[in-house]
Formats: sequence, structure tokens, C-alpha cells
Amino acid sequence: MGVEYHEVFIRNSRGVQLFTCRWLPFSSPKALVFLCHGYGMECSRFMRGVGTRLANNGYAVFGIDYEGHGRSAGARCYIKKFDNIVNDCSEFFKSVCAQEEYREKTRFLYGESMGGAVALLTHKKDPSFWQGALLVAPMCKISEKVKPHPMVISLLTKVEDVIPRWKIVPTKDVIDSAFKDPAKREEVRGNKLIYQAKPRLKTALEMLRTSMHLEESLHEVTLPFLVLHGEADIVTDPEISKALYEQASSKDKTIKLYPGMWHGLTYGEPEENIEIVFSDIISWLDKRNGESIDDASLIERSVCLATSTPPYEMHTISSPVTMKETKPQRTRPQANYLCGWKGRRMHHHSSM
Repeated sequence: MGVEYHEVFIRNSRGVQLFTCRWLPFSSPKALVFLCHGYGMECSRFMRGVGTRLANNGYAVFGIDYEGHGRSAGARCYIKKFDNIVNDCSEFFKSVCAQEEYREKTRFLYGESMGGAVALLTHKKDPSFWQGALLVAPMCKISEKVKPHPMVISLLTKVEDVIPRWKIVPTKDVIDSAFKDPAKREEVRGNKLIYQAKPRLKTALEMLRTSMHLEESLHEVTLPFLVLHGEADIVTDPEISKALYEQASSKDKTIKLYPGMWHGLTYGEPEENIEIVFSDIISWLDKRNGESIDDASLIERSVCLATSTPPYEMHTISSPVTMKETKPQRTRPQANYLCGWKGRRMHHHSSM
């Protein structure tokens, strides 16, 4: 199936120019998928694989670079208010849905890493508007292992308006930890649209506050969702996705944990693993796009080529039926977390 690609610049309510793009199938789309990229990332190049694969399977896919990200205007990776990102996404996505050719189409959100938080908060703005969400290694809770002490947060909050853009937060190179395939790792490094410097103070605090807010309101998530996470992810903690699955009020929810896979499930893995992940994503979308859903249809089993052990899966439909495959035993390095991201205390990573 052929794919059309288009780019359009728009202006948000604050007058900032934002980059948007879309991948469209030549035929009428099955449904609409709206992309929320990760911290420091961008849509046109980094998320091209997501856009083209979904469009080739009949879905219209729409992306937007947040203010200060990618090809959008604004101070590089400076998040003054996380709500600004959510509002910009919501307004753009709804403007697309309002177009005559799309008004009757099913609407799905798609979020990777920090984009998972953006997607969940976009859903919370208008819970009845969205028919489902795909969440890849989402940032939506702080690990209990290293919640920052309130005094630390208070101290940093006192200076955030004095030096908001100061690149004060220590960081390490997350690219080596996120992307398993060495060649793809270098492709990410070579993408100059991706922010790879230290996080700014205000940005780090906004992400912290957003994660804390989401952590307290996971039970308010009500839309159908599929959450996917690599079990060998050392950028965001797979336990975060488990907490979302367990606490969300959604009647239709599925979690897939892939043994041996890293953070970059849709880009940084060997091609055979990426094919498995997209097969799961497209299967989930197809089953929720006008086809009847029953418990038996969701009891699936896929094999991860990276390991002899299949993915860990749990499914819940209308709550009583839950299917669980045996979870492989594995050891994890001891680490601290902030906003669901691993590292030292008060340690944020660029490029995700």
C-alpha cells in the first residue's frame, strides 16, 4: 500500500510556529492515529518508521513537534509549562478530527516515553473523545525507589523562575542505553533535530511534577489502551507500565513486556524485534477498529525472536477475564529513578 507524506507549519494559541506532519494511505483510512513523541525527540525523521508502517496498514497518522522540539520554534527543549504541550497537541489533533473526511473516523493516541504522559493527559482533557491509546515505554509514574525528598523539590522550585533555562541537571548519554542496535544508535546521534544537551531546570521540574500528578491519577485512565515495554529497558522502568495496567480503570487494557528488549522498541531494536512490536500494535488497532471484541479474540501469543521466552502479556476486557503468561525470571541492576527514568538522583536524560 502506498503512503503520502505531508508537512505543514501551524501557529499555536501563543503565536509559536509548530511543525506538523502526516502519513496517509492512498485509500480512505481505517482510523486516525496521533503521535506524541518523547522528550528531546521529533516526528519527521525519528518517528517516520511509526508513521509509514501504520499508514501502510491503512491508518492515517499525524505528528506534531512540541514547542522547542524538532522543527518547531522555541528555546530548545525548554518546557515552561507541560500543559502547553498537552494543549497544543489537543488543539492540533482535534482540528484534524474536525475535518470533514475524518469526522466519523475512530481516533487513537500514540505516545512514546514522555509522549506517553502527553497522550494520557490529552485523554484526560476530554476522556470521551478518544477511542484508545498505544503507550510505548511511557513516563507516567515515579518509582518508589527514589521519589525526590520534598525538601529537594522545594529548594529547586525556589530558583526555577530565576534560572529556568539553565542546563543545570546532570545527565549521561541515554542513547547508548536506549537503542540496542549500534547502527541505529549512530543514526539517532546524527539526527540534529534531536536534543542531546543537558536538561534545563524548569524542564526537569515540569516533568517531575507531571509524573507525580499522573502517578496520583492513574485510576482516572478510562480509555482502552495497549502498553508495551522492553523488560531490559534501563531508561524507563517496566514497573511503571505494570502500575498503569493495574491501576487504570479502563475495562479494555493490555500490557506486553518483551524479554531482552530495550527502551527503543520501535526504532532501536534489530528489525526482527521491531516487526514483532509493530505486529502487536497493528493487531491491537485492527481489533478495535470496528471489529467485534470478545475475550477469546484477545488471548494471543506472540514469540519474541530476541529470546526463547515469549512476551509477558496480560489482558483485561470488561474486567472479569485476565490472561497471564509466565513471566521470565531475570535480574535487574540496582538503580535510582526520577519521573520513571533511571539514573542517579535528580538525574534526567536528554533524547527521550
